[in-house]
Amino acid sequence: MKFISAESMRNAEKLAIEMFGVPGLRLMEAAGSNCADVIFSEFGGEKSLRVAIFAGKGNNGGDGYVIARYLQRQGWQVRIFVMANRDDIAGDAAVNLDLLEKETVTFCSEPGHLGRYAHEVHAADILVDALFGIGFKSGIQGVYAEAVELINSSGKPVVAVDIPSGVDSSTGRVPGVAVHADLTVTFAFAKSGHVLYPGAEFTGRLKVVDIGLPDEVFATVEGFEFLDDEAIRPFLRKRDRCAHKGDYGHCLIVAGSTGKTGAASLTANSAVRTGSGLVTLAIPASLNPILEVKTTEAMTLPLADSGKGFFGENHAGEVLRALSGKNAVAVGPGVALNPETAALIRRLVKEIPLPMVIDADGLNAVSENVSVLLRKKSDCVILTPHPGEMSRLSGMSVGEIEADRIAAARDFAGKYGVCVVLKGARSVIAAPDGRIAINGSGNPGMASGGMGDVLTGIIVSLLGQRYSAFDACRAGVFLHGYAADLVADEKGEIGISAMDVQERIPLALKKLMAV
Repeated sequence: MKFISAESMRNAEKLAIEMFGVPGLRLMEAAGSNCADVIFSEFGGEKSLRVAIFAGKGNNGGDGYVIARYLQRQGWQVRIFVMANRDDIAGDAAVNLDLLEKETVTFCSEPGHLGRYAHEVHAADILVDALFGIGFKSGIQGVYAEAVELINSSGKPVVAVDIPSGVDSSTGRVPGVAVHADLTVTFAFAKSGHVLYPGAEFTGRLKVVDIGLPDEVFATVEGFEFLDDEAIRPFLRKRDRCAHKGDYGHCLIVAGSTGKTGAASLTANSAVRTGSGLVTLAIPASLNPILEVKTTEAMTLPLADSGKGFFGENHAGEVLRALSGKNAVAVGPGVALNPETAALIRRLVKEIPLPMVIDADGLNAVSENVSVLLRKKSDCVILTPHPGEMSRLSGMSVGEIEADRIAAARDFAGKYGVCVVLKGARSVIAAPDGRIAINGSGNPGMASGGMGDVLTGIIVSLLGQRYSAFDACRAGVFLHGYAADLVADEKGEIGISAMDVQERIPLALKKLMAV
């Protein structure tokens, strides 16, 4: 599914009106009538229902007036509460307001005025939120806040027009109160605020309806990709019946330190589970007895560490020699962060020519001198930071990153020529050429240790199987979450372990590739 920002939607409507001569009234009529059709099909039938519509003074309110008119034609009883004075309504919205029967419209522009009609609101069968559209940015106050409170406290089904009022349609932020919708009917495209959290929690079920934008406009709209099983399935590769392990890549993973052997084994074993033909795990030699047990199918490459239990820059030569015959590399899981290890990581970034994933302490080492990314030897480098790591890499605060996750990932990817997987609820995947995808799989049970190591193993395995960087990120992130969803379906969301997810990777692949 394609989704877009509020700015892109406004540009599309402007282009339709100014370049293709589509009247704004026609767009509003199509938006309102199609939204009414959805409401009727979802809640209608033989009954005549009572509907309370809450309208603002802009075009979202205008959509609400059209909805009212079409539902009245179906014999429904409609009341419209406008959070403004009549003189505040202008343009296309005013035209549609004037088409309504005056006794069905109540203007509630003063604080406390709406409360007089609370009994009518509670008597309604359905509430429709047409207060704010995609132009909303700041917090809701005054009579609008009263309307939101009344809507949310009603206990009735709520339909939001375009986007729930109070949700920033470009970022998903909720800077104050917001409508909790059961169903959102949006126009032409899904918006970023529908799929990014916390906005996604307020959206409920999402329906996208046509408003008559010309095909030429659709083709020009810049959008992002929302990843679901239908988006991922087409580029997952089935196996040739005559295949052998050499056909599916050999991954080298540089991971582990004293106390963090689990990160190394999770990464290696996840690469195996994702279908790598061969996996070699480079580790400090003093940890080899442990990891020989933890990684039955993966090979280990012990690097002499004099019992220190961590890597140093002196290991660079051995790692670089081990690249022979390998197809992809992952560095960072569980390596710990000390000056010697950090120096090694930065040197490997500059000298490894193969497709590479950098995660965990590898990211922290890079963040100490992020300009090393501009001197990377590989033209295929993937970074997989969580917001804290992204903060250290970018110099932005976590709050700034979370305020606009798409922009944070996209800007960093473009600046340094890397793919970025900004982890979290609805992980953002950014390619250096500006492409963006948002992951639709996963659940809160993934908030536990080791999940990032599993993801690194999945992505490096796909790189080794010669998926492109962006495809490896898209497929890897979705597969990771999808496997976790299989665990949650079986066990619930509390107490899921990284190994649970790792064990479901083959089943997840089987389900995704089933025709």
